[in-house]
Amino acid sequence: MSEKVSGDLFDLKNDPRLSMYLYRAGFGCWLLYIVAGAPFMAALRFYRTDLGILCFFMMVAGLSASMVYDYYHNASLYEQKKKWLAIGYAVLAALIYFVVLDHAPAEVLRWLAH
Repeated sequence: MSEKVSGDLFDLKNDPRLSMYLYRAGFGCWLLYIVAGAPFMAALRFYRTDLGILCFFMMVAGLSASMVYDYYHNASLYEQKKKWLAIGYAVLAALIYFVVLDHAPAEVLRWLAH
């Protein structure tokens, strides 16, 4: 891979390829998440939750990267994506908090009630 190609890949302001690659990797993890639930893939069932969270993380990262490009080249699309990025970060934070860190939702409701 030449320096020019790799240098352009991480130029989020002028090149939307990285965001597309992150979306595609996230979609691939989502497909693996679905397949990991099948009986013939019992060996991967242990990693199913990890694949789901990795899928969501990659898609949110892809949205973040595409927003940099849209900020400079398509302002109306950038404004629309801002809402979805905030929602995506909130859902990702909730997934990590409840699934990865094993906190029960009842604990959070009790904490909010005080």
